[in-house]
Amino acid sequence: MAEHIRIREAGGTWVVRAGGAVIGESKRALELCEGSLAPVIYFPRDDIAMAFLDPGTKQTVCPYKGAASYFTIVAKSGPIADAAWSYENPKEGMEAISGYIAFYPEKVTVERL
Repeated sequence: MAEHIRIREAGGTWVVRAGGAVIGESKRALELCEGSLAPVIYFPRDDIAMAFLDPGTKQTVCPYKGAASYFTIVAKSGPIADAAWSYENPKEGMEAISGYIAFYPEKVTVERL
């Protein structure tokens, strides 16, 4: 694992809301802290209503975590483009976030209950 990245259990119950709907709730969320960046909460896919997420075409590469694939949230109020991302095959040391999805807090609400 990169020395400046820490992954740990987030603790408590976490929820993600988009377009007025709860699209996920988890007691198994992970918190990823990377350097001086704000912590990011990763939700297990099993705890997300994947019917609300459409795979997008956007991809980015992080030198530490690997290639990220993005999702558009299909909300009643309209699509929220590239609102979530996932590392399908993360780099060595980042395997803990495989099968998890993170969300941009400026596009959705992510909070601990």
